[in-house]
Amino acid sequence: MDIGTSEESPGNTQTMCTYPYNATLQGTIPPGFFRSISFAKGIGITGQPYVQLTGCVVPQMVDRLNPADSGGQYDSNGGVTLQGNPIGSGCLGYASYVQLIEPAGPRACIRCCIDPVDCNVTLDTSGCPTVIPGNYFDCAY
Repeated sequence: MDIGTSEESPGNTQTMCTYPYNATLQGTIPPGFFRSISFAKGIGITGQPYVQLTGCVVPQMVDRLNPADSGGQYDSNGGVTLQGNPIGSGCLGYASYVQLIEPAGPRACIRCCIDPVDCNVTLDTSGCPTVIPGNYFDCAY
């Protein structure tokens, strides 16, 4: 299933983490999925801190990703119910998050924010560099 399709069907997604907080509810991102990654901290427009990861991925390492998919967005404040997609998902220690996965890129990005205004969830078709500016290396294979 492409990411955009999963966004349209709340409940068809599952959170995945490198170290799952709740292994019965979350999937595990396999070692090596992130090929090149950059971690950054910043101060948002309201003066509150955020953290982010930007970089390249190997989509073939996760069986639910279609390597030809142009991608889509997951977040804590959007979706049909405004409770996020996946519903109830979050970034531990932060009020909100926005994440894009672009398998065909192949890149991914996530930003976790204290103030939801610093995690813009309205630009979901604009791509990682627009939604979360950062280092994306040369993600081409």
